[in-house]
Amino acid sequence: MAKDNRNSPSRGRGSPGSSGSSSHSKKYQTKGSKPKSGTQSRGTGKRSGEDPSRGKTPSSAPRSPKKHYTATTRDVSQAQWEEKKKRRRDLQGAAVNLPNWVIEGVERVTPKDRVAATLEALGAASEALGDGKYQAAVRHGNRAKTLSPQDATIRETIGIAAYRMGDWKTALAELRAYRRIAGETTHLPIEMDVLRAQGRSKDVESAWNELQKRRGHGLVMNEGKIVYASFLLDEDRASEAWAIVDPGRLEQNPNEGHLRLYYVAARTAAALGDHHKARMLSDAIILEDPSFPGYEELEAEIAAIPSLGDG
Repeated sequence: MAKDNRNSPSRGRGSPGSSGSSSHSKKYQTKGSKPKSGTQSRGTGKRSGEDPSRGKTPSSAPRSPKKHYTATTRDVSQAQWEEKKKRRRDLQGAAVNLPNWVIEGVERVTPKDRVAATLEALGAASEALGDGKYQAAVRHGNRAKTLSPQDATIRETIGIAAYRMGDWKTALAELRAYRRIAGETTHLPIEMDVLRAQGRSKDVESAWNELQKRRGHGLVMNEGKIVYASFLLDEDRASEAWAIVDPGRLEQNPNEGHLRLYYVAARTAAALGDHHKARMLSDAIILEDPSFPGYEELEAEIAAIPSLGDG
């Protein structure tokens, strides 16, 4: 039987927290991250009002002959120029590292006289979260929330930090607020993991049904499968878990999400007594990542599978 770990959605168990699937496991960048966490493909520097497909650049922008800007190909110096052009002049402290999409989001929902202070607090929260200082991230995040309670990124940051430190009540409240404000399913798998940790079986089922109905990015759905199958293992429903995480054929170059899915699938195969499948999945993990979290526990579960000669 699989080890009951419902009270600790631990790292390496296949929870979103094991990899930072959440988009906020690292500092904000001018990118497209989830929020792992991060998360959203925003902040790409394409809001300047210029039509990049026309190959035009503002007169003061860096010019390079024979270079043309298209909707899919941007010159690095041009993108940097546009990013710098749009920066607020009153940013202080860690706020200077926030991407423009975060800044613009705060500006939309915050009184003007509070924007600078909100961004400074949010920047500090983001920096603390990226450095693994989760209590500080929650503290700075709450300061930002007091100034701007309707900003989705602030609620997301607090929720992810609270999740990392095991404060399930705060994590669930803030991530639900994020989902309500942003209208996104990005962190619904983490909500499921928190509910799983709290032993709220009916609510886990409801959250899984919600994710199935609303769908989301492939990475989000992968995380949802990982958490829900882990929950089913907690409930001694290994056959149902296998139907969720059966990977079919293995990837030639598996990424981190694939490996976490393989991990839960291997545990499920072990719970079902299928030594061959459990070993195949375990080998695929160790070949790709010899330091994969929880691997020794997985090996112990596989070793505990009764042999055909037992009994």
